[in-house]
Amino acid sequence: MRSSAEIPTESPRRTPGAERTLAQPYDPLNRSAGMISSNDFRTGTTIELDGAVWRVVEFLHVKPGKGSAFVRTKLKAVQTGSVVDKTFRAGEMVPQALLEKATLQHTYMEGEDFVFMDMSSYEETRLTAQQIGESRKYLKEGMEVSVVSWNEKPLEVELPNSVVLEITQTDPGVKGDTATGGTKPAILETGAQVMVPLFLSIGEKIKVDTRNDSYLGRESS
Repeated sequence: MRSSAEIPTESPRRTPGAERTLAQPYDPLNRSAGMISSNDFRTGTTIELDGAVWRVVEFLHVKPGKGSAFVRTKLKAVQTGSVVDKTFRAGEMVPQALLEKATLQHTYMEGEDFVFMDMSSYEETRLTAQQIGESRKYLKEGMEVSVVSWNEKPLEVELPNSVVLEITQTDPGVKGDTATGGTKPAILETGAQVMVPLFLSIGEKIKVDTRNDSYLGRESS
């Protein structure tokens, strides 16, 4: 299935300090060609189709009783977030997206744009709320993140696996209630909501896993 996903038309600019790498997994012997076999698709593999970057979110190798084997996939467009189903022949070679990743600091907001800065060159990179997606609920000014680019255009943000944030809203803590295993919702300083133990109170800092929104522990001030 072909997609009409559009890519930004502004003039490309290389992200300062970026390191260009092929998205994993890849065949070292085929690195110069930038191709990957459908047999090597894994969840998270990024490929280039119809002038856009797509990420494999699901895949299934199928070998029917009759006919040729094939790989059924669900692909997500990195630029737009749209999802499509696409089938590849087993062993079909497709272009693998050549990505750049740079560590930048989120410095401030300007309108709906998130501004990130290379702290060595002070050059700025901007991403929209749509590009950042769900990651924005954990973004805080001063936080260092990985900004991923393709063809010198920023695509998305990769957060650290865990962040430390302050609780700004929750029900009053219940002293001594550390053994019941009960939880309650809490709003963090960035607006994210997570489930926390009953004994925690407003103003306390906690560590949260950004991959699954889980509480990891209380942080000392």
